[in-house]
Amino acid sequence: MDWGMQHRLANIIPPNSGRAVMLAVDHGYFLGPTSGLEEPGKTVAPLLPYADSLMLTRGVLRQCVDPASRIPVVLRVSGGTSILTELSNEDITVSIEDAVRLNVSALALSIFVGTENERRTLANLAKLVDLGEHYGIPVLAVTAVGKDMARDARYLSLCCRIAAELGARIVKTYYCEGFEEVVGGCPVPLVIAGGKKIEERAALQLAHDAVSRGAVGVDMGRNIFQSSNPVGMIRAVRQVVHENRTPDEAFRFLTGLRGAAA
Repeated sequence: MDWGMQHRLANIIPPNSGRAVMLAVDHGYFLGPTSGLEEPGKTVAPLLPYADSLMLTRGVLRQCVDPASRIPVVLRVSGGTSILTELSNEDITVSIEDAVRLNVSALALSIFVGTENERRTLANLAKLVDLGEHYGIPVLAVTAVGKDMARDARYLSLCCRIAAELGARIVKTYYCEGFEEVVGGCPVPLVIAGGKKIEERAALQLAHDAVSRGAVGVDMGRNIFQSSNPVGMIRAVRQVVHENRTPDEAFRFLTGLRGAAA
């Protein structure tokens, strides 16, 4: 593995802990101005000091993120659909040259295993991996789940293994019962999607369960920026992921911040 590839992977998964807290704010590429991301710049700025990397689109990166922040970027490069159409009908929407100009640390693309567009999205992943390997940029495959697909260990193991076999360096997937089976069948690091907004204690439990069963970290968005205290929440998530705090300890920290603010 060349130096550039190693360097970029170390940006995303810091070697000192081997764990990662990624902040996902790429939702607008198919959801539009979703709650909490109406003004991405205002949402992102106070959270950057606590994120290991930032997952977003090139438009928001260019217009809403201060280049002086030096945050490692995981660039969303797939899209072309919205919630009004079939989400799985994605394509690669960013050239590798533009990704290089943006000095990104990784490229992110969704795959939709088990949908009518499975072949297209897997071929897109293979094509992106070829480009990424040529330029020394790792690819993160997102195992997006079709509306008829169960988020169980058997299905997610299939998705994650296919992504790794096609050359993804990191895979983003969902936590599920029997998650150790998913980890055991995937030879590259796994990060867990936060999914839809849930109660904060439950989100911290999700992060704890995922890393304790083999994930290298989380890629959370709505469970952070839709929190009533986004900065406190990402700090609590960091405690779970990087410091091995229990969900109860991290939640007490979060509620303590609220009490101090009140």
